[in-house]
Amino acid sequence: MRREVDFIKFNPTQNMTILVKTKHPAEEYQRIASRMMSYDSVHAEQVGFIEQPDQRGASAHLQMAGGEFCGNACMALASWIARENGLGQDEWTEISLGASGAEQLVHCRVNRIADEYYCQVAMPVPHKLEQRAIAHEGREWSLGLVQYRDFLHVVIEVERAHEELRRSAASLAKRLGAESASSMIGILLYKPETHELAPLIYVPQLDSMIWERGCGSGTASVGAYLAWKQQKDAAAEIRQPGGSIHVAASWQGEEIKSLQIGGSVGIVAQGKAYLEI
Repeated sequence: MRREVDFIKFNPTQNMTILVKTKHPAEEYQRIASRMMSYDSVHAEQVGFIEQPDQRGASAHLQMAGGEFCGNACMALASWIARENGLGQDEWTEISLGASGAEQLVHCRVNRIADEYYCQVAMPVPHKLEQRAIAHEGREWSLGLVQYRDFLHVVIEVERAHEELRRSAASLAKRLGAESASSMIGILLYKPETHELAPLIYVPQLDSMIWERGCGSGTASVGAYLAWKQQKDAAAEIRQPGGSIHVAASWQGEEIKSLQIGGSVGIVAQGKAYLEI
């Protein structure tokens, strides 16, 4: 089947993101996304679909192809809506979105700075955090499990994200994907001394596994992990291959009360893709 797909391509911290504007049957989302992500098509790390909102107060609904939640894609959509609404230089606006993988509205603040948009996003708060040791590929792994309603992030403190460790992390992601019903598994190799992060994102429904150059939801999970570990508020600039994303986690009593990330988004392309799906 041939499809014509109207899209916008974004650059949130080099986590190249495609958002689809045209309406398509939901059962085609995964095939459309797989084709658009490929090297011989538009090429990106992830694809989301812009839908009409079904929650009061939302400007739009963001449906990721694998049903996962994505902070960077929320930033991208909020930036697009702000642009379409005529946001001027050095102005700001607030936009609320419905999003797959999120139980409540996602609230975004967007500032236009030159040709880019700086977005701050209130992120979903994890349901549970715990430290667990498991055996995998002949070694003992200490995992910081950050569990959300629909997805799982695993923080692993490392000295260096070398190639052997990356290979083991990929097989661990596959294992956890097979053992759980999560729509997305994130393996977050985190170096505490320098706040460096190498994020691996695995979406089982798409069989997509990518070492992302910048991960918004992974950044939020690192912030939550730091606040939980220290039992107090935490804030940090998390350095990733594509740039830095800021995270702030608020700790109150015995739990995370709020999570916020902030980063820049560029709109790099808009057009039509011709796909055989």
